[in-house]
Amino acid sequence: MKLKIKKGDTVEVISGTEINKGKRGEVIRVMPKERRLVVQGVNMRKKHQSQVQTQGRTISPGIIEFEGSIDISNVMLVCPKCDEPTRVGIQREDGVATRVCKHCEALID
Repeated sequence: MKLKIKKGDTVEVISGTEINKGKRGEVIRVMPKERRLVVQGVNMRKKHQSQVQTQGRTISPGIIEFEGSIDISNVMLVCPKCDEPTRVGIQREDGVATRVCKHCEALID
């Protein structure tokens, strides 16, 4: 399945918990098969890590914070030109597909 959001895009969370709703961040990772993505600073999770020793290195114990994945339907791409969350269209020219902002019709790629 072809997705309209790529790694490095700025997105805004449009639904979910009150903590995450309205937040903007950069896409760190895209998982197209699960239709999920990881956004920087959104859906923060805590993991209690015990001390682990592997190959001569030790991982320090403590509480680790990391970003959890979020469903792709809960975010909207932010247009770099108009700085608004927008739907994305695809425009084909000379066999090359480019993403287009539906709000201001500016090229995103």
